[in-house]
Parts: sequence; C-alpha cells; structure tokens
Amino acid sequence: MRRMTYLIDVDLLYEDEKPASGSGTLAPDVPGVEAIYRSPTPAASATKAQYAFMGADPTKAHTYPPLGVDPLIFGIDDAPWHNTAAPYSFLSHTLATLSDTRSRIIILNTLTNCLRVISRYHTPSLLPSLYLMSNTLSPPYLPIELGLGPSLVSKAIQASSGLTAAALRQLYNSTGDVGDVAFQAKSNLRTLIPHPPLLITGVYDALLKIANAKGQGAGKVKQGIVEKLLVAAKGEETRFLVRTLSLNLRVGAVRTSILTALARAMALTPPATTTSPPSEDSIYTVHHDILAAAKGSGTDHAAKEVVNQKLEKAESLVKQVFVQHPNYDDIVAALLDAGLDCLSEKVPLAVGIPLHPTLGSPTRSLDEIYERLGDLPFAAEYKYDGQRAQIHCEKSAGEVAVHIFSRHLEDMTTKYPDVVALMHEMFSHNPKLQSCILDSEIVAIDPADGALKSFQELSNRARKDVSIADVKVCVGIFAFDLMYLDGEILLEQAFRQRRTLLRERLPPFSSSQPGIARFRHVESCESEDGREVVEEFWMKAVESRCEGLMIKLLDSGDAPEEASLKEKEKEKIRRKPLPATYRPDKRTSAWLKLKKDYVAGLGDSLDLVPIGAWHGNGRKANWWSPVLLALHDNNSGKFVAVCKCMSGFTDVFYKAMRETYTESSEMCSRKNLWNVETGGLTPSVYFKPSEVWEIRGADVTLSPVSVAAFGLVSDSRGLSLRFPRFMKVRDDKPLEQASDPAFLAKMWRDQQGKSKKGADDGDLVDVDFEEDIIEEEDGDE
Repeated sequence: MRRMTYLIDVDLLYEDEKPASGSGTLAPDVPGVEAIYRSPTPAASATKAQYAFMGADPTKAHTYPPLGVDPLIFGIDDAPWHNTAAPYSFLSHTLATLSDTRSRIIILNTLTNCLRVISRYHTPSLLPSLYLMSNTLSPPYLPIELGLGPSLVSKAIQASSGLTAAALRQLYNSTGDVGDVAFQAKSNLRTLIPHPPLLITGVYDALLKIANAKGQGAGKVKQGIVEKLLVAAKGEETRFLVRTLSLNLRVGAVRTSILTALARAMALTPPATTTSPPSEDSIYTVHHDILAAAKGSGTDHAAKEVVNQKLEKAESLVKQVFVQHPNYDDIVAALLDAGLDCLSEKVPLAVGIPLHPTLGSPTRSLDEIYERLGDLPFAAEYKYDGQRAQIHCEKSAGEVAVHIFSRHLEDMTTKYPDVVALMHEMFSHNPKLQSCILDSEIVAIDPADGALKSFQELSNRARKDVSIADVKVCVGIFAFDLMYLDGEILLEQAFRQRRTLLRERLPPFSSSQPGIARFRHVESCESEDGREVVEEFWMKAVESRCEGLMIKLLDSGDAPEEASLKEKEKEKIRRKPLPATYRPDKRTSAWLKLKKDYVAGLGDSLDLVPIGAWHGNGRKANWWSPVLLALHDNNSGKFVAVCKCMSGFTDVFYKAMRETYTESSEMCSRKNLWNVETGGLTPSVYFKPSEVWEIRGADVTLSPVSVAAFGLVSDSRGLSLRFPRFMKVRDDKPLEQASDPAFLAKMWRDQQGKSKKGADDGDLVDVDFEEDIIEEEDGDE
C-alpha cells in the first residue's frame, strides 16, 4: 500500500492576507502523491457565542452551541450532532471554551453542560471524556502512560502536514505551543477524500493503543497511530489532540472542577441508562418540575434554593466517593447504572484501591498547638523522614494480596518486596486477620540495631521491579493509622479508636528471615501525660533524625476559633467542631505538623515548584541561577510565582538541574508554554512544572512584584519569601500538593506581631551569601 504524502504551500502559513472565501487550488499532479486541496483557514477560532468545527463533509462546518451559559437555561433537548456517537469535535469545542476563559463560573458551566450532553446522547463517551479532560488515561495507581517523546509528536505533525522540520521550528518559535504549531500547520491543508470524523471513544481507544505498544518496533507503531489521528483531525481538534499527546492541555479544568461538573450533570440530567429512575424524594436529583420553575421567566427563589441544595449535596457526594475510591471507571459505571442515590453503596472504599490521604496543617510552635486545640487531648508522634506508604492487604483462599501506594497514589508494590514479604508473614502469624488498610511511613534503618537513616539513603533504592536479594537499604514500617480492618471501614471512628485497633490487631513484628522489613508503631506521647512530657518529647524529636512531630487530635470536640483582639479581651472566644475522623484529601486542623524548619528562629518552610530561571553569572554562568519558584493555586490549577532562589544548591545539583531543564527540550522553553503566572517577572526560560522543592526562608513579606496570594492580605500587593534557601526535592509530593496561596497568606498573618521585619522584597530575589563558595554535597538534594 502506498504511503500517503501531503504537499503544502509553506508560504501560505505566513501570508498576512487570507485568500477570498471559497478560493483554493489543486496541487500539481505528482506521480505517487495524492492531490490535496489548499483552502483558507477554517472557521475554528473562539467567539463569545459559538465555535465552528469541521464535520465529516470538508465543505461544511458544524456549529455547536455555547457551553458557558448557566446550566439551568442551557438547552439540552436538541441533539448537537447527527450521529449517535459523540464526535471528538464536541470535546474540542469544550476545551476551546475552557482555554478562552479564566472565570471559574464559566469553566464549571462549560464542563457541566458538556457532560450533560454526552450523558444524554452518547453515554459510552462519558468515561473517555472524563479522562481526556483530565489529561489522563487511567486512575493514578494503574501505570498506563502514553510514552510519547516530543520528537515523535513532531515527526507525526511533519508527516501529516507536509511541512519541513525547519518550517515547524519557525512556527514553534512564533507560537511557543506545539498544539498551535499543529493547528497552523494543517490550517491550509485539505484532502480531497474526506476522512470520517474523529469520535471521543475512538481517540481514547487510540491513546490506549499507543500506551500499550511495547517492545521492538513500538516507536513506529505509536507514530503511525498519531499520524492517523492527525490526518483525520480538523480545526480545533488538531490543536487539542496534539496538546493531549504532549500532556499539556492548557485549560483550567482541575480535578475538583471536573468532579463538581460531573455531580451537577448527573443531578440535572440523570442518565437514561439507570435501571430505575430516581425517586421523587431523591436528595440529589433535580426533577423536571423543580428545574422548570427554577429557570422560568418568573423569579421562583424557593425552586432555585432547592436546586442549589441538591447540587451541593450531589457535589459533596461525588467528591467524597472519589477521594475514597479514585477510579472514574467504577464511578461512571455506577452512575450510569443506578444514578447518584446508590453511588456510595456501589463504589465504596475497597482494599486494593488507594484512598487519598489525610494531610496535616503546619504550625510554628507548641504554644500555637495548645492555642489551637485548647484543652482537647492529642497525641504527639514522630514525623519520620521517609516515604509515606498506604499498605493494603487482603486474605483470600489462603493467599494474601499486598498493595503499597505512595502519597500521590502511585503503585509502588514492586519497589518494596521486603515490605510485601513482611505483610505475608504478619498475616500468617495472625490467622484471625483478614484485611486491612494502613497509613504508614517507610524509613531507611540500620539492620543491626534499627537506628533511623536519612531519606537520602532511602531514595537510593531502585523504584520498581526489585527483588529481595537486591535490596541494599533495609527499611522499617512505622504505622500510624488504620482506615480499614476485616471488612469494616474505620474512617468515621475517632483517632483514639483507630489507634487502639492498630496497636491491638497489628502489634510490632520482626521476621527471622534476613532482608525482610520490620513493623513498628510510630513513637509517640500524649498530651494527657502533661505539657512537660510533650515538650521533652519535642526536644527528643529535634535531636533525632526525624523531621519533627505530628500532633493528632484523639477525640472529636470543639476547638477555639481564631478570635479578634477585642473578642479575646472580652473573653468571647467562639468554638468550632473539630472531628478526629480520618478525612481523605483534607488538610485538617485535627492533624498539625510541627517540623523543625517551621519553628521560630529556624525559618519558614514551603513546598514550591520551579517554573523558570535566569542564566547565571560568574562561576554560575553555565547554570540556571536564580530559579523562579511558584505556589500551586488550587482554584485555577495554575502555578503562581512567589520568589527567586539562588541559595542552598550544591554544584552537583546545579549540574543535574541543567541536565533536567535543557534548552530546546520538552522541559524547558523560552515561551510560557505551561500557562504559569509570573507577575512582574520574565525569566530567561520557563520550566515545565514537574517537581516540588522544599524551601526555607527568613519570613514572608509584601511585594509589589509578586502576584502570589494577591488579594488575600492586600488589594495592591502579593506576597513573597525573603532569603529563600533550597532544602531538598520532595519526591513524595505531587505537584497539586505544593503550598497554596492560602497557606502563604496564613504564614504572613501568623508572623505579624512576631517579627519587626517589614522590608519589601521588591524583586523577589534573595541575597546569595555564598556566591564565591563552592558548596559541598550535603545529602539534601
């Protein structure tokens, strides 16, 4: 079969004037080459009202309605496409709308209306749409990755457009986005033989085939699939298809927004596939009469209030189910079968599927802890310098299945065969034990005496497919919570009860076999033993190899709310309920972190993401220095610059950073490809957000340049960090768990009155006191 080749007039890509409507020429008749039609750029750009996308007929554009309107007035009764299967152009229309706005309301409306339409007119496309909108292919614990390099995507664009590599590079230099490059490269290219329209299910299936292509010749197979997709793509489909292939959609649809939209869509437009329609007394589903009254010409405030209440309950339900069972496949299957009312029952917490962990809130001192918790009893536990691990075990037919998940839910079972062997032995020595889900810390230890070792030594272990015989770094499991035991979910039990069950049912255990991990409970003390005991325990923690303390509320109660000075003087201290339950994906005040680096006098600690850099000077001329660091804004999903940092790096780290962020690589660009907010700064290069660094600084200050936490403490200035210093890379933290603007604002408020420093950090830059000192490698990288 002949390989299809495309010809294109490159000059057309750079013409200032577009050809008249309907103009176009046929390519010259070249043997072995299919004739193509050169046409003006199709109408594919965004407008406030609608987007136009090319359909199956290349002479006609399919127009979709605007999706950003209020879902209550959005017309759902007219099918937006003629065929039964949902076209990929409709999803591209959604993504184009999202990329054209920063309004959270419009983003949620767009996502909600998109999912309502797909659920109504082609339910098989619902699950693929969720994955494509979240730029993933599967749950995080399933290792399904595209495995496409930028060179392969570039070759596919070149093959499907007919442009030379030089022409593509010219386009990239002018646009800075590979999706825009592909869109422009194909904008003047039309085949005489129309291709069938891309379908949402077809695109998703093609991506799975790319991910599953393994072994010799996999590169050619992947490139062939990508080329077929690009040849069939039309208009905006090309732009977002390539962005998907490059894992950078550049839209503001974060996970929370997608879950909110899914809940609203299911409440407003229940799937017709459910085995039984929702009952009249459903607390989640909005029935037709209520919906009609809420969107009527009259102002029916009661009906709108009912709608809002049902939507809020639906959102809470879907988010709660997801953080306990983060699997779109199971959630969508349950929604399509039984709707919202049976979702919790059909998609429960389950052994083998990781739940999102509870997160702790930072504090600066023991005084602050006692002030925040009042007289509520708490436990103080060592905060070990290791890797957080969620361990799932279940016995079936005499066999024990073990799964180990990281903090960000990745399956790392094959990384720790010594832990798997440990759990097998524990279950064999405890025949009554049937199943459990543990929260723990895996820490490197000395096999001779069990002494703690550093996180750096733990990080030297291989990441996957390890055999016990190859283990060089022994580990201990320090368990601190129990979320599931023998078929019973324990999330709603107080920490005191969960801890008691953990200690009684899973006691400390050491194997007689060499190379097997050890099982221990975290070292702890309790506030009920007296403050002197807690302070002594804290000092012991400071002198040890651990990072500090975790303070955990033992029983649910009412804690003092933050009060104004007048309220304190009048002793009108309000109290708020503080549950001691396990709260997945919540940064709760029932868990407080007291790290050595948080304590006054030792500096503040933040988890920041490098997003750019400048060329260094002097001996650092060949390195990136300073580096621009950013917070993660949970509302927008963007990274927002907070400070420059040039201290704390070793020469070894500088060299490694230059290798990671090499100019012209997919990790580094002179264009702002990753839609980061830099305020008044323009770095020499932008970094692809890919890792989290722990940063310690002198204090938080107002800045006229920074836009981090803008509006949270000042209407005219953002916040920055004075004298930031790099501490280490946080391999255990995903990007979305980097410090956020609210946390930075809280740090600023907390330090007011505790420090007299108030100088503005006008340029967001620190002073490099070690400019002429070649630092030694300190093991903190």
